Amino acid sequence: MALEVNGSSIETNENGYLLAMEDWNEDVAAVIAQQEGVELTDKHWDVIKFLREEFANNNGAQPNDRKIIKAMTPIWGGKISQKDLYDLFPGKPDKQAGRIGGLPESRRKGGY
Repeated sequence: MALEVNGSSIETNENGYLLAMEDWNEDVAAVIAQQEGVELTDKHWDVIKFLREEFANNNGAQPNDRKIIKAMTPIWGGKISQKDLYDLFPGKPDKQAGRIGGLPESRRKGGY
């Protein structure tokens, strides 16, 4: 599979994850999000940036939804629920946000 972004072809696997992380940029994220029916807001970007930073700074860690909620609570202020994340990323927040964020497909079975 491939995405067309600004005249370039970006390769993905059968589940829509980029084959090369270095192909990712915000334009690529916008195309993936549009295909998935997600309109990116500041809160979406907060989650995507968090996941990318965790991956880069923690040996490829891909946090689960619970860890995302804990990280977003001080950023967004107030109590955050799992529903808040699913409102942003209805296709399973940790997976969908990671796909939009250009991270590799997670093989995590649970936990962190």
